[in-house]
Amino acid sequence: MRQNKIIIGSRESRLAVIQSEIVKTYIEEHCPGIRTELLTMKTTGDKILDRTLDKVGGKGLFVKELDRALIEKRSDISVHSLKDMPMELPPELPIVAYSKREDPRDVLVLPEGSAEPDPAKPIGCSSLRRILQLKKLYPNHRFESVRGNVLTRLQKLDEGQYGALILAAAGLMRLGLQNRISRYFEPEELIPAAGQGILAVQGRAGEDYSFLDGFTDREGRCAALAERAFVRRLDGGCSSPVAAYARIGGEQMTLTGLYYKEEDKTYLTGSISGDVREAEQMGISLADRLRAEAEERA
Repeated sequence: MRQNKIIIGSRESRLAVIQSEIVKTYIEEHCPGIRTELLTMKTTGDKILDRTLDKVGGKGLFVKELDRALIEKRSDISVHSLKDMPMELPPELPIVAYSKREDPRDVLVLPEGSAEPDPAKPIGCSSLRRILQLKKLYPNHRFESVRGNVLTRLQKLDEGQYGALILAAAGLMRLGLQNRISRYFEPEELIPAAGQGILAVQGRAGEDYSFLDGFTDREGRCAALAERAFVRRLDGGCSSPVAAYARIGGEQMTLTGLYYKEEDKTYLTGSISGDVREAEQMGISLADRLRAEAEERA
């Protein structure tokens, strides 16, 4: 890796660039001897917008091109929304830093001037995880997939294609669009995607990333490890509606998870509490417990 210059790989959407600039600014402020540069690119996931992700290869489509740039040493680090990263990562490209978590909640976004979703129009929602849980909150509404970056989705909403959108609060906040949020869904009513609100910095195995030591947030890292361990244990990827959220207070963590039963299309939720140092094991234990409960009910 270059000693005095760090090239940061990023998707080219406005939100991705803003997120990469968070890391860029940190390096510039804390490592004055290091210059930084953004390398932006359109990923396969950004190009294929007419099908849901589970139909075209899952979350790996958002990282493939960035991974290649890392491997070919055209970039030194990549910045991702952790929730967009595959659960299984190549050992040669580990996550080397986790950010402090932005608001992890999902939110309701209405067309400007509306007070409630129009039941005659679909609610735009791109994940089965969200749809499963939202059916209890909006039983009289239908849901349709909506792809594209946040700004594209908002344009489709304001053009009248949808009665509402479900988006992540973190993305809207980073874009400065929190004024578009009509309602926050607490994690108890709509469990977020694993890693939602956390930025992950990916690097190459065996290289020195100590310049990011101060960027890594302990709570963000512990939550990420627990949530991703839960999803990984259940083999939940982009097409699987698994959800996990870790709430941390001091040295204690409560992890809440959602397990989907493919056979009868139902889901179970449950929680586990323990020491944050046991984050990954808590994720595995909760996954095993929910799977066993589902089998007992069968």
